[in-house]
Amino acid sequence: MLKELRIQGDEREDHGGGPPRWVWILGGVLVVLALLGAGGWWWWTQSQVPEVQTANAQARGGAGGNAVLQATGYVTARRAATVSTQITGTLTEVLFEEGDKVRKGQVLARLEDHALRAALDMARANVKSAQANIEATRAQLAQAQSDLRRQDELALSGMTTRQLAEQARTAVTATAAQLEARRREADAASAQAAQAQVNFDYTVVKAPFSGVITAKAAQVGEIVSPLSAGGGFTRTGVGTIVDMDSLEVDVDVNEAYIGQVKSDMPAEAVLDAYPDWRIPAHVIAVVPSADRGKATVKVRVALEQKDQRVVPDMGVRVSFLAGKAQAQAAPPPGVLVPRSAVVTRDGADVVFVVVGQKAAARKVKQGTPVGDQAVVLEGLKAGEPLVLNPPEQLQDGGAIKLTAAK
Repeated sequence: MLKELRIQGDEREDHGGGPPRWVWILGGVLVVLALLGAGGWWWWTQSQVPEVQTANAQARGGAGGNAVLQATGYVTARRAATVSTQITGTLTEVLFEEGDKVRKGQVLARLEDHALRAALDMARANVKSAQANIEATRAQLAQAQSDLRRQDELALSGMTTRQLAEQARTAVTATAAQLEARRREADAASAQAAQAQVNFDYTVVKAPFSGVITAKAAQVGEIVSPLSAGGGFTRTGVGTIVDMDSLEVDVDVNEAYIGQVKSDMPAEAVLDAYPDWRIPAHVIAVVPSADRGKATVKVRVALEQKDQRVVPDMGVRVSFLAGKAQAQAAPPPGVLVPRSAVVTRDGADVVFVVVGQKAAARKVKQGTPVGDQAVVLEGLKAGEPLVLNPPEQLQDGGAIKLTAAK
């Protein structure tokens, strides 16, 4: 019976079975190869994404039909200053923040002033001492003059010698000279006190003119100096103040067209931030200097309407007009775009509009160009971002990388 219950070797179950070891190794190799392939594919697709620059479509001004030339530039401030101290010291108070409006003479910051205050007190004390010396010498002179009168009277009556009278006269002259010296010493002490007062006043930083604070460059506890010193540990300015009433526009005009621009020429400015807002303007001056690298000449343009929306360094497009624009004139149709943004695809004019990180192709209808700008009559709205110089491989919906304009 026991022999019948015994399990033979060929009837036993193989509990140590499963895939051979080489199968696991092969699977691991395949997984690694798949990961490497996926990474390589991702890197290749990323390297194929073109890097592009962009520009916004601009609304045409109401006097666009009257424009003889257009140029781009930036809003600049003719009156702007980085306020600093005239001495080196540690800030103990900073009394402003960015965006604050300040008046001329308003206190902006204070420096640590203990040493200068002590020097001022000493200088004032020296002035008082010098004035006291003047009074003492003046009293001595009065006494010497009285002695001289008595000696003169005695000399006339023969009751004293001529030598004593001469000595009294010499004493008056010497005392008068001492009094003059004391007065000069008092003048020197007053000058030193005035200098000490000036140095003490340098610890208070005041606004040189009325304006708006656009930058705060230092904090309480930092060392400021009118000169760069101490590596990166010393500030050379406390803040920047801009007179918003002095804002104007600087534009670069291609030197091939600069002959069309004259002083006092009417113009119209459109800010990139507000493409539907047209600002009356006029030419202040054509700067008599050219940029050989860009082949442009700078033109200063005055804005005839001031608004808090206009801030320094804003991008702006200026249309130079043949005559004064009519306020009631309706804006011409279409928008302005750089010519490099319009390309031909399958026989049609196309622009690529930036949508997120992709470019959407859009067919457009062009009009008569204005200066160096293309006029798009249909297919675009003002303010839409466009790809400049779209590469040949860029297609509708293609991924793009945005780069800053050079």
